[in-house]
Amino acid sequence: MFIYPNINPIALSIGPIKIYWYGILYLISFAVIWLLAVKRSKYLYPKWTREQIIDLVFYGAVGVVVGGRVGEMLFYEYSTLFSQPLSLFAIWHGGMSFHGGLIGVLVSLYVFARKTQRNFWDIMDFVAPLVPLGLFFGRIGNFINHELWGRVTNVAWAIIYPMVDLSPRHPSQLYEACGEGILLFIILWLYSRRPKPRGAVAMIFLLGYGWIRFICEYFREPDVALAFNFLTRGQLFSLPMILMGAVGWFLVYKYHYLGEKNERNN
Repeated sequence: MFIYPNINPIALSIGPIKIYWYGILYLISFAVIWLLAVKRSKYLYPKWTREQIIDLVFYGAVGVVVGGRVGEMLFYEYSTLFSQPLSLFAIWHGGMSFHGGLIGVLVSLYVFARKTQRNFWDIMDFVAPLVPLGLFFGRIGNFINHELWGRVTNVAWAIIYPMVDLSPRHPSQLYEACGEGILLFIILWLYSRRPKPRGAVAMIFLLGYGWIRFICEYFREPDVALAFNFLTRGQLFSLPMILMGAVGWFLVYKYHYLGEKNERNN
C-alpha cells in the first residue's frame, strides 16, 4: 500500500502565469506522435512530406483538444457548463473526454482528408497506432492532476489519495495508461506492420480501446450517475466502439467493404 506522492499539478509558475504538467504532457505526446508519424510514413506513405505530417498532427491535435473538452463538459459536467460557460476553456485544470476527443479527431481528419484529397480510411489506419501514445501521456496527466482515481480496494499496490479520503484505492489512471496506452500501442503497431485491408487497423483500434476501457472502468471510481444503474458512462460510451469495431473488422475482411488494401504510395 502506498501514499499518493502529492505531486504539484503546476510544473512552473512565472508571476501570474502557471504552467501545468497536464498541458506539458499533452505537448510531449504531440511531439512523440509527430516523430513516430514521420518514421511510420517512410515505409507506409513515402511520398508524404514532413510538412504534410505536421499538418496531419496539427489537425489531430485540434480535434483532440476541442472534441475532448467539449465532450467532457457535455457528457460529464453539463451542469457546470450551463452555470459557468467559461469553464469550457479551462483545459489546464484537466478534464478531457476520450470519446469526445475521438469525435473531434474524426471530424478534423475528415477535413484533412478532403483538403489533401486522400482517402479518409487510409488516414485513419495511419493514425490509429499513434493514438495510444497520446492516451498514455493523458492518463499520466490524470494521475498528476489528482483526478479519476480508482475504487476502494485492499490489493497490495493500492494507493491512498489524501485529497480524496484515507481509503486505499486502485491506481486506475496507471491501469489505463498501461492498457489504453502501452498495450494498445504494441498491439496496433505490430498489427499494422504489414498491409491490411483498408479500415482494418482503425477497426482494431475501436475494438481494442473499447474492450480495454470497458474493463478498466471496473477499477475506476464510477460517475455519480451510473448508466442504467450498473454501467458507468465510460462503459456505455465504449459499447458502440466495441460493436462498430467488431462488425467493421468482419466486413473489412469478408467483403473489403471500405475498399482494397491501403494505398501505400499515395
